[in-house]
Amino acid sequence: MTALEGTAALRPRQRILEVDALRGFALLGILLVNSLTMAGTYGLLGGRPSGSADTVALWLVEFLAQSKFYLLFSFLFGYSFTLQAASAERAGARFGPQTMRRLLGLFVLGALHAVFLYVGDILTMYGVLGLILFAARRATARRAFRAALWVWGACGSVVLMLGLLLTLADAVADPASEAALDAEAAGLVTAYRGGFADVVGANVEHLPTAALAFLFTGGFVVAAFLVGLAAGKWQWVTRAGGAALRRTLVIGLCVGVPAAAFSAAGVAGPLSTRWEWLAGMTGIVMAPALSAVYVAGLLLWFGTPSGARVAGVFAPAGRMALTNYLTQSLVMALIFTGYGLGLYGRMGIAAPLGVALVLYAAQLALSGLLMRRYRLGPVEWVLRAFTHLRARPAERSAVHPGEQHHKVNDR
Repeated sequence: MTALEGTAALRPRQRILEVDALRGFALLGILLVNSLTMAGTYGLLGGRPSGSADTVALWLVEFLAQSKFYLLFSFLFGYSFTLQAASAERAGARFGPQTMRRLLGLFVLGALHAVFLYVGDILTMYGVLGLILFAARRATARRAFRAALWVWGACGSVVLMLGLLLTLADAVADPASEAALDAEAAGLVTAYRGGFADVVGANVEHLPTAALAFLFTGGFVVAAFLVGLAAGKWQWVTRAGGAALRRTLVIGLCVGVPAAAFSAAGVAGPLSTRWEWLAGMTGIVMAPALSAVYVAGLLLWFGTPSGARVAGVFAPAGRMALTNYLTQSLVMALIFTGYGLGLYGRMGIAAPLGVALVLYAAQLALSGLLMRRYRLGPVEWVLRAFTHLRARPAERSAVHPGEQHHKVNDR
């Protein structure tokens, strides 16, 4: 059995529009969630804002985006892994060394990203946990999917139990904890409004917290990797019928909406802060339901004329997702930290989300322009050169609007 088990050969350099479009859409959710950390203390320390606009903004981010989009990216990472394996097999290349270099490249980029721009980096996690995906590459689609369910079930049980214990202990309402959080928040504001060394120092200081988050969410990332691996072997994104997508959509909504509403109500209100831990943990565990809703709903929409046009807008951003992800952090850092405008903690929650939406719109437009001329974004080009140990001049795109990738109207 090869790494291509369950997948049909694709022409060299052929991409899948739906995968790129889903990745481009996921960039929006990632940016909205990350803006909570990059613009103020809410992402790192939690807490509730005082203004109604900020409260509504936090509630919507918790309901719609929190924990959903890193899982969507992880699913797509696993799915794309099967396409990379197929490409290596067609080319007669050694997939193992290529994968190790790619994972190392992601880890290095992530480490630099975490130290200099955004401590909540996900690339280092991909660089490490991608080894599990590589080890599972020869599993059948069914076995990979079953393994994903076991991993999710085990991690989810632990997380929910932890949330319940913390809620029973009323840890959120502890006055000493509140005072410590206030002091930590004041320290963060001072550091992130300081100079370059202060910002880097604050990032380095919170790397242990990031490592704890690594342990906390790593199991869910692995589960999403394995679901993506299974889906890639089944070619699910391009072959799933309308009935299967609608069934996924309905089940996901029935499970995901109540869980997300409970999570948002506990984190942002109106439930008392006593419920914050259990609500937040429930949101993490049940996040895959709404992630599945986004995938199924968008794939159904992409199969319509209007949806196909929208997919064509999202896809270029998804083709250079790594460049866009790092650029998001760079721009937000220049706006909010002390080596930029120093607006950290000054704008609440709603205003930074508005900034994020403007930035995302600009990335969609710029990605469309660049991908008409080139096949890869700049960071993708560097990572590809390292992965294949050869650097080629920036290649003109062989993909033209209207004829790129799979035709989404063929369902």
